[in-house]
Amino acid sequence: MGLRWDLFCQVIDNFGDVGVGWRLARDLAARGETVRFWIDDPSALQWMAPGAPPAGLAIRRWSDSLDEPEVGDVVIETFGCELPQAFVARMAGRRPQPPLWLNLEYLSAEPYVERSHGLNSPQFSGAGQGLNKQFFYPGFTARTGGLLREPQMLAEQASFDAEAWLAKLGLQRRAGERVVSLFAYPNPRLNELLQALGEQATLLLVCPGAAQQQVPALLKASPRPNLRWHALPYLSQPEFDRLLWACDLNFVRGEDSFVRAQWAGKPFVWQIYPQADGAHGPKLEAFMDLWLSQAKPEPAGQWRTLWRAWNGLQDARQDAQQDARLSLPDLHQAQTHALAWREHLVSVEDLSSQLLKLSRKTS
Repeated sequence: MGLRWDLFCQVIDNFGDVGVGWRLARDLAARGETVRFWIDDPSALQWMAPGAPPAGLAIRRWSDSLDEPEVGDVVIETFGCELPQAFVARMAGRRPQPPLWLNLEYLSAEPYVERSHGLNSPQFSGAGQGLNKQFFYPGFTARTGGLLREPQMLAEQASFDAEAWLAKLGLQRRAGERVVSLFAYPNPRLNELLQALGEQATLLLVCPGAAQQQVPALLKASPRPNLRWHALPYLSQPEFDRLLWACDLNFVRGEDSFVRAQWAGKPFVWQIYPQADGAHGPKLEAFMDLWLSQAKPEPAGQWRTLWRAWNGLQDARQDAQQDARLSLPDLHQAQTHALAWREHLVSVEDLSSQLLKLSRKTS
């Protein structure tokens, strides 16, 4: 019999937190668990997850948790969002056995993740006095919490018809044309990317956001005869996954699309969320070190240069006065590497399965 889960999520600015939280809630419900998804702003779910929630999953407003008398068997706060103190007090005093309390952290390949995954944080004061909170870190290795991966995902991808999916958008790949997706934060090097893409016949599928607003003016000012583009509508999570499957190269941003690009098994470029203190730089380098550890030196160097350029980060070996040129490496070679990397990720137990095992041990 499934357990009852309370999953809390606060929307920050770019919907990445709700994207990860909703995928987790949906996956747990699909595996027979009962999930309440507590969120402060559910508006993004109108396009991210249209229609009625699946069986076993209820969407609840964050504010309603203040008066909710029942507490689940497992309580997850995503990305350090602080739980309402009234709810924490009920966690401490309204159950014969306290719930499993987890803080699902942000994804990183940095060394501290393996050291910190699973650490306990006993609560010595406040509403949760006497409770224990445990840190759960997603990651890319067996010593982490793994990545979200639905049980049926790889089978669905194997039977996916990319050309049929494009046809639903009214599009058709032309002979010799590569298909590229673009999901990005504002980026001053977008025009350089369009120039690089225009060096070969390319169909560019642009997601809503800053890039979609900029592309028309940039192409009008500097036409690229080999480059045609299509403005995409907001896509549900399953449709966004299919977008990534349909493309030869994916430009993604943040955390949720970053993970899904890896499961797509296609070459990709990650635009990491920029932080004012520069912490995103080492985080990007740590992932590239892991991701490219088995790649040949020349293509690995090309991908590092491209990723740093797209993220506005300086190569430490490069003259500070010279920006790295934004050019695209060979995609055929990169495709082989993408599939090998996905095989590595498959060898790591997925995040939901690890959560379920942990919850059964403590319930």
